[in-house]
Amino acid sequence: MGDPKKQRKKYATPRFPWRTDILKDELKFLGQYGLRNKHELWRHETMLSKFRGIARSLIGKSPEEREKMERELLARLKKLGVLHETAVLDDVLDLTVEDILERRLQTIVFRKGLAASIHQTRQLITHGHIIIENRKVTVPSYIVTREEENQITYAPRSPFSNPAHPLRQTIAVTPTTESKPSQTKTMEEEQ
Repeated sequence: MGDPKKQRKKYATPRFPWRTDILKDELKFLGQYGLRNKHELWRHETMLSKFRGIARSLIGKSPEEREKMERELLARLKKLGVLHETAVLDDVLDLTVEDILERRLQTIVFRKGLAASIHQTRQLITHGHIIIENRKVTVPSYIVTREEENQITYAPRSPFSNPAHPLRQTIAVTPTTESKPSQTKTMEEEQ
């Protein structure tokens, strides 16, 4: 069986962890994307930092040296869905952590309307109710590729696959309830 591989950190912490603006941004991302803790955010920031570092190193090289590596980097980012199809190397430097966070399974499932909230989405994924192309994925921070994006559904054995399930009915009702408060405000303003 052998010795288990030594676990290593997959993230770098912020250089100035107690700056107010950094703390506010981190808390905003935690709430907006339903992240469990700041380690998840830092892991995605580190991933973005590595992509940008590769792009910066390629810009300094001669065109003959950088052609192959540039093609590979752009192909990987396009496959992940972070960059659009006509992107060039300079677009890699314009990426933000939000571009990476938008490609997480948790965010995409929520945007598709398979759950009522971003936190409920996390629960559905970790409990195995979401599949990608007949493959159960239980990691909310899984980065979804463009090909896989259209194949995200409820697991066939999940009780949520039944359209009559109360959760699915609540999700269908949720968009209409959001429009009601704005209608009541207008009626209050009229009075």
